[in-house]
Amino acid sequence: MGMLSESHSDVLPPCPAPFNLAAHVLGRAGERPDKIALAVLRLGGSERWSYAKLESAVLGTGTGLLQLGLAPGDRVLMRLGNTVEFPIAYLGAIAVGLVPVPTSSQLTAPEVAKMIDALEPALILRGPGITCPDTDVPILDQPDLETMRDLPPADYAMGDPDRLAYIIYTSGTSGVPRAVCHAHRAIWARQMMMQGWYGLHAQDRLLHAGAFNWTYTLGTGLMDPWTMGATALIPDAEIEPAQLPLLLKRHDATIFAAAPGVYRKMLTGEALSLPKLRHGLAAGEKLSDTIRHAWEDATGTAVHEAYGMSECSTFISASPDHPATPGTLGRPQPGRSVAVVNEDGPVEIGQEGTIAVHESDPGLMLGYLKAEGATRDKFQGEWFLTGDQGMMDAAGDITYLGRADDMMNAGGFRVSPLEVEAVLNAFPGITQSAVTDIEVKQDARVIMAFYTAPERVDPDALQAYVTENLAAYKRPRGFYHLDALPTGANGKLLRRALRPIYKAQHGQA
Repeated sequence: MGMLSESHSDVLPPCPAPFNLAAHVLGRAGERPDKIALAVLRLGGSERWSYAKLESAVLGTGTGLLQLGLAPGDRVLMRLGNTVEFPIAYLGAIAVGLVPVPTSSQLTAPEVAKMIDALEPALILRGPGITCPDTDVPILDQPDLETMRDLPPADYAMGDPDRLAYIIYTSGTSGVPRAVCHAHRAIWARQMMMQGWYGLHAQDRLLHAGAFNWTYTLGTGLMDPWTMGATALIPDAEIEPAQLPLLLKRHDATIFAAAPGVYRKMLTGEALSLPKLRHGLAAGEKLSDTIRHAWEDATGTAVHEAYGMSECSTFISASPDHPATPGTLGRPQPGRSVAVVNEDGPVEIGQEGTIAVHESDPGLMLGYLKAEGATRDKFQGEWFLTGDQGMMDAAGDITYLGRADDMMNAGGFRVSPLEVEAVLNAFPGITQSAVTDIEVKQDARVIMAFYTAPERVDPDALQAYVTENLAAYKRPRGFYHLDALPTGANGKLLRRALRPIYKAQHGQA
């Protein structure tokens, strides 16, 4: 047998105990109280938060939440928008031992209602205009939440690093969004990204183009720079992608992070003058070579891509120290144990298999909430299966070969087709539906729906229905009536066969 597709590196020192995620993130605040931890960027100026002000707001919020009668371990459902209150409330809850559950502000009332039933939260934090169903759960509106910032600081609740710290939602392959439970130690594992992906140092100014309430922004754009004692730069919600180059230059950003779609929107074919920028970071969906090369030509800087998932954050990446071999994702970050496996374990170098991360990774989830069977199904022996296909070369670089299932990626969000189809199938008149993501123009993918019915359904009524029942990023952009959906010899739905049907209807080769 030849070499196996298995990469092990120096083991990360164990997470210290007792431990608290928020205390780790703000551990350098005492050393640099006056340094700017966060600047919220606007064209007319910026809102600045020093490390001292940030930690005070976080710990004051923790005090306020405890004064409401909440106890360590209680779950707090976050229905907050794209404001600085999101990370403050998130860290404030964790600081005092509560378990925040950040959710997308785009979710509809029926989607949130299902989460409430599963989570049984003790409190809901709600921002202005953010959808929330009628519920008996106590609700704290954002203006009252903001007043907590000025309360006396709480003490950090130190404890077992393996205890539950937060829960995030991801689209499950079963069609049911899964609640992913993470331990406090998850933040300890993120130090493997600092040089394995970011090239991040205390003097850096990292501008992340995402919203405050996106987990990619929360980790890469906020908590990781704060852990290093660096400065986080976040554009105000009103900023458009075309305005980002000006803000990058004006605020001396040294590192830029965004989803690939943002890079595409920023590129106009003209050179971008970003004298302080060292490199860019991309995650959320696959970065195309077209966007990568165009950015390099326009700025003279590289974009380093990372691969990961909600259950383990990122663990394969390129970095300034080790740029990716062309055509690959990069390599496992130092400290990670990663393999490409089949049903018998790691495959030989150069063979296709499923990308997997070792069960010992400190960043790996505790499991799915109330779904022990689904948790077990993700493991094959000692390996956690991502569901993505890949191939490892002799140098350890991994090439991405696509999903092993029909999971979709729309604007950086993974979406299960089963979840969308379940909603469509409940619409009166539709007998069966199928959805897939389709590249409608270069490097831009959207969800399209196909359905069978005795007659064509009113598209306006269907659009209104999905608007009420699905978050914006899950909604199909078009609906196509077919006589029959494509199936295989065994009758199984072939979602990938929908793309040629779409192209034929639109006259594309």
